[in-house]
Amino acid sequence: MTTCAGDGYRISARWARLIVVKTLTSTDTALLPGIAITGAAVAVAMAVSAQVPALSALTVAVVLGAVVGNLPRLPGGVRPGLAWVARVPLRAGVVLLGLQLSIGQLLGLGPGTVLAVLITVAATFAGTLWLGRLLGVSRGLSLLVATGFSICGASAVAAVEGVVDREDEDVATSVAMVTVFGTVAMVALPITFAATGVGPDLGGRIAGAGVQEVAQVVAAASPLGASAVALAVVVKLSRVVLLAPLVTGVSLLGRHRATGTRPPIMPLFVAGFLVAVALRSSGVLPEFVVDASRPVTTLLLTAALFALGTTVRVEALLRTGPRAFALGTCSTILVVALATTTMGLLSR
Repeated sequence: MTTCAGDGYRISARWARLIVVKTLTSTDTALLPGIAITGAAVAVAMAVSAQVPALSALTVAVVLGAVVGNLPRLPGGVRPGLAWVARVPLRAGVVLLGLQLSIGQLLGLGPGTVLAVLITVAATFAGTLWLGRLLGVSRGLSLLVATGFSICGASAVAAVEGVVDREDEDVATSVAMVTVFGTVAMVALPITFAATGVGPDLGGRIAGAGVQEVAQVVAAASPLGASAVALAVVVKLSRVVLLAPLVTGVSLLGRHRATGTRPPIMPLFVAGFLVAVALRSSGVLPEFVVDASRPVTTLLLTAALFALGTTVRVEALLRTGPRAFALGTCSTILVVALATTTMGLLSR
């Protein structure tokens, strides 16, 4: 185990160096200032996340991006590089995210739990869209919030933002709500479990199905013990599997509405995500390679979310704040209620 872990870290570092070298040698030099400032922001985000594990590096990165993007004199020369980072590393990170999932993990949950996850994700997504219309929130922001809350937080927001007709600040608003309301659920669920006598098995399933970010899921399930944490993470990953069909569906619907023509079946990076899942499920990849991919995935997605965060404008956030907050509140209540009900009824 020690040797495999060491190999994984060495491969991870090698991959990270390869990304940097390829970028510096094959990319237009006009992109380098934006890439450089992104690299510095990623280092800060990783350091903060290491000190405060409940805060994912992705969340910290988008906040840093918003701060940098609202500086009075952000040099114009950094913007081409930031735009590149928001596209290429984002898609590469989503593809690598597939290596964390396997069909065997999902089957091990049992049909009742899988069905509960499907119902929770579908009803949360549809319900959040309906609530967004009811509250007067823009369709773009509603789609991002619905995806983030129903699937996997900031990673899902980042994956779907490229196929949604939305404003730039909607991305940061969505990630901010994932952070705020995921943190609330992370604190409230253990208190509720203790008060109602929920055990490790059911509590782990509810945490995995009802909380957004992986770090928040772990924190919510931790008071119930290691077995609850392990189960919660697998249930959480089962939600991530649904990212591919959801992004594809949103892409198809959006393009059809915009052009009236037959769209491609799915974005290329989503197809890559599915290939990665198939590779992991096949068993041909050594476990240390899978382990090595995790920090690289985090690195790429953190960089992309920082770049997206720089497009945020504070005044626009303030305009949508109350309605967005109301949407986040209602969506959180919806996903937790659905997770509790479906897991309680179907996972026995």
